[in-house]
Amino acid sequence: MTSKLTAQAAPPPRLEQFPDFPPRDDMQNFLYLYRESYPAALIRYLENRDRTLLLCEAPVYWYPTRYARIPDLLVAFDIDPMAAIARNGYSIEENGKPPDFVLEVASPTTARNDYTRKREEYAAFGIPEYWRFDPTEGERYDAPLAGDRLIDGAYQPVAVRGSIDTGLWGRSDVLGLDICWEEGRLRWWNPTTRTYLETHDEVADARLAEREAFLAEREARLAAEARVRDLEDQLDQQRNT
Repeated sequence: MTSKLTAQAAPPPRLEQFPDFPPRDDMQNFLYLYRESYPAALIRYLENRDRTLLLCEAPVYWYPTRYARIPDLLVAFDIDPMAAIARNGYSIEENGKPPDFVLEVASPTTARNDYTRKREEYAAFGIPEYWRFDPTEGERYDAPLAGDRLIDGAYQPVAVRGSIDTGLWGRSDVLGLDICWEEGRLRWWNPTTRTYLETHDEVADARLAEREAFLAEREARLAAEARVRDLEDQLDQQRNT
């Protein structure tokens, strides 16, 4: 007699650690994500960091398809981030849900795939939001900035406002941020604080300005104290004459 266990479909094999995929042969992520320190800025902005994963160029794997996609940036909430890091990638099967957000930066060699085939695949994965940033004015993608939101199993475009001259922006409901295209730069606007997430240079410049202001204030205070001492010395000399 066939047992109930053997009659059921065999469970999928436990996934091994993802292999190390070769790095991209262009500088798009460095120029528009890493150099600007946006991964670090996003992690600082996002709440509940112990249950939030943010990775760049990490594979997303779904067991039935047996292939991985490697978004330039992914964010996933309410999971064990250290397990995904140890796995060297994101397994939809093991986490019980897809990433909540992915973003691609247009590459000269793979751009068309991002807004055609990858768009369909990310929708099939069940990823709630998929965004694309093209530092050109849409020469690589079909638009400089585009976002899709998953509705009833299919992606529907997110409204993107503005123009090339004034800048483009659209709201990410998943992140609670406006994603912006400004003169070919990727920016992240916090509508609550009405400020941008700061780049590395902006943080460094702010610290330098604070230090310069501190040094200028100290110099002015020391100069004022020196003038007071000189005046006191003059008064003492007058009394003694």
